[in-house]
Amino acid sequence: MSKALAYVRVSTEEQAVTGVSLRAQRERLQAYCVSRGLVIVEVIADEGVSASKVLDTRPGGKRLVEALKRKEIKHVVALKLDRLFRNAEDALRTTSAWDRRGLSLHLVDLGGQSLDTASAVGKMMLTMMAAFAEFERNLVSERTSAALAYKRRHNEVSNHVPFGFNQVGSRLVTNEAEMAIVGELQAWRAEGATFRTIAARLNTQAVPSKKGGEWHASTVQKVLAVHARRAGEHNLMPA
Repeated sequence: MSKALAYVRVSTEEQAVTGVSLRAQRERLQAYCVSRGLVIVEVIADEGVSASKVLDTRPGGKRLVEALKRKEIKHVVALKLDRLFRNAEDALRTTSAWDRRGLSLHLVDLGGQSLDTASAVGKMMLTMMAAFAEFERNLVSERTSAALAYKRRHNEVSNHVPFGFNQVGSRLVTNEAEMAIVGELQAWRAEGATFRTIAARLNTQAVPSKKGGEWHASTVQKVLAVHARRAGEHNLMPA
C-alpha cells in the first residue's frame, strides 16, 4: 500500500460563514484513501490560514513540504485545489516539481469526481482546473474593484471612512476641516516634500490623524493615494 500525506486547510472566514471544517475534510480524505488503497502517514492541517499564502510559508504547509522529502511518500491528498495553492502559476509550478520527483497529487472533491495526477488525463485536468480557478479569481477581483469604485464615486461607505470625510448612515459626507488639511498635504507634496517630512509637520502642528494618533509617512501616502484615486474615478464619470 502506498503512503500518502493528507493536507487540510480552512480560513477563519470559511469556518464562520460556510461552516467548512477541518474534521469534515479529514473524513473525506480518509474515505478516499481507503478506497484507493493509500495509507495516510500524517494529516497536516493549517487552521485559520488564507489561501493567499504560498504553501511553504504556512505553518502546516511548510511541514508538508519538509515531510515530502521523505522518499517513501508518493502521494499528496487534498480536498480541492484551493486548499493547497494560491493561484494557477503556484499550482502548476509546484505540481510539476512534484511530478519530477514521482509524487502524485490527489484532489478528492471535484463535483463528485476526483483527480489523480499520476495519469496523463489527470495532469491535463489539473492544468485546465488551475486555469479556470485563476479565471474565476480574476473575475471576482474585477467585480469587487468595480463595486468599490462605484461606492467611492457615489460617496458611499465601502470598507472604512477615509480622511476628509465623515460617515452619515451609509453615505460619506465631506469633512471641510480635514479636506483643508488634504489640500495642504497635496500642496506640500507638489512642492517636493517627502511623506516623512509632511508627517513631521503635521505632528509638530498637533494635527490629529483620522483615528486621533500621530502621523506617519505611510499614513500621509495612503491619504494622498486615496484622494488621487477618488479624483481620477470622479473624472471618469460621464457628464
